[in-house]
Amino acid sequence: MSEEPSKKQREARASKLYVLESAKGQIKLKNKKCPRCGNFMAHHKKPVERWTCGSCSFTDYVESKKLD
Repeated sequence: MSEEPSKKQREARASKLYVLESAKGQIKLKNKKCPRCGNFMAHHKKPVERWTCGSCSFTDYVESKKLD
Protein backbone atom coordinates (compact mmCIF):
# COMPACT_ATOMS: atom_id res chain seq x y z
CA MET A 1 0.00 0.00 0.00
CA SER A 2 1.16 3.53 -0.65
CA GLU A 3 1.83 6.18 1.97
CA GLU A 4 -0.56 9.04 2.57
CA PRO A 5 0.34 12.29 0.76
CA SER A 6 0.29 14.17 4.09
CA LYS A 7 3.26 12.11 5.36
CA LYS A 8 5.68 13.58 2.86
CA GLN A 9 9.32 13.57 3.96
CA ARG A 10 11.19 16.83 3.72
CA GLU A 11 14.72 16.64 2.41
CA ALA A 12 17.54 19.03 3.29
CA ARG A 13 18.91 20.93 0.35
CA ALA A 14 22.47 22.19 0.16
CA SER A 15 21.27 25.57 -1.17
CA LYS A 16 19.49 26.24 2.14
CA LEU A 17 22.48 25.32 4.31
CA TYR A 18 25.48 26.64 2.37
CA VAL A 19 26.56 29.71 0.39
CA LEU A 20 28.66 28.94 -2.69
CA GLU A 21 31.13 31.63 -3.76
CA SER A 22 32.36 30.43 -7.12
CA ALA A 23 34.59 33.48 -7.71
CA LYS A 24 36.60 32.72 -4.56
CA GLY A 25 36.09 28.96 -4.71
CA GLN A 26 34.68 28.85 -1.16
CA ILE A 27 31.76 27.13 0.53
CA LYS A 28 30.39 28.74 3.72
CA LEU A 29 27.68 27.74 6.17
CA LYS A 30 24.64 30.02 6.40
CA ASN A 31 23.86 29.04 9.98
CA LYS A 32 26.07 29.03 13.05
CA LYS A 33 27.34 25.86 14.71
CA CYS A 34 26.52 25.14 18.35
CA PRO A 35 29.49 25.75 20.69
CA ARG A 36 28.28 22.92 22.97
CA CYS A 37 27.50 20.01 20.65
CA GLY A 38 28.56 21.16 17.16
CA ASN A 39 25.17 20.79 15.42
CA PHE A 40 23.54 23.46 13.26
CA MET A 41 21.65 26.22 15.06
CA ALA A 42 18.35 27.79 13.99
CA HIS A 43 17.90 31.57 13.73
CA HIS A 44 14.66 32.91 15.26
CA LYS A 45 13.56 36.54 14.93
CA LYS A 46 10.35 36.60 16.99
CA PRO A 47 9.58 37.28 19.84
CA VAL A 48 13.28 37.93 20.59
CA GLU A 49 16.08 37.50 18.04
CA ARG A 50 18.20 34.48 18.98
CA TRP A 51 20.13 31.42 17.76
CA THR A 52 18.90 28.09 19.18
CA CYS A 53 20.25 24.54 19.03
CA GLY A 54 17.56 21.87 18.67
CA SER A 55 19.75 19.09 20.08
CA CYS A 56 21.06 20.49 23.36
CA SER A 57 18.73 23.55 23.76
CA PHE A 58 21.62 26.03 23.87
CA THR A 59 20.34 29.58 23.16
CA ASP A 60 22.45 32.58 22.15
CA TYR A 61 20.54 35.89 22.26
CA VAL A 62 21.40 38.59 19.70
CA GLU A 63 21.99 42.04 21.15
CA SER A 64 19.68 44.61 19.59
CA LYS A 65 21.23 47.64 17.94
CA LYS A 66 20.05 51.00 19.26
CA LEU A 67 19.55 53.92 16.87
CA ASP A 68 20.58 56.72 19.30
